[in-house]
Amino acid sequence: MANKLSEAEILTAVRELTGWKLDGKFIVKKYRFREFLQGVAFVNVIAQLSEEKNHHPFISIDYKLVTLRLTSWNAGGLTDLDIALAKKYDLIYEKY
Repeated sequence: MANKLSEAEILTAVRELTGWKLDGKFIVKKYRFREFLQGVAFVNVIAQLSEEKNHHPFISIDYKLVTLRLTSWNAGGLTDLDIALAKKYDLIYEKY
C-alpha cells in the first residue's frame, strides 16, 4: 500500500501537474475531445491501465468532456501512485 502524502508534498506534486486541481482528498482534471468517441476511447485506455495498476479513478463522460478524479482510499488521501497515474493519463491524452 502506498503511503499518504503530506500536505506539502501534495501541494508540490499538484503544482508540477498540468491542469490538475486539488479538491479535498482528490486531484481532478477535465479532458476535452473533438469527438465523443475519442473521449470514450481515451477512457478505455485509462481503464485498462488503471486495472493493471489496481488503482481506479472516478471517471465521468459528459459528451466531449472526460473528468478524472483520483485518490487512494486505503491511504486516506493522495499518494505517489495517484500522482504517477495522473502523469500517465496526461501522456495518454497527448495521443488524442
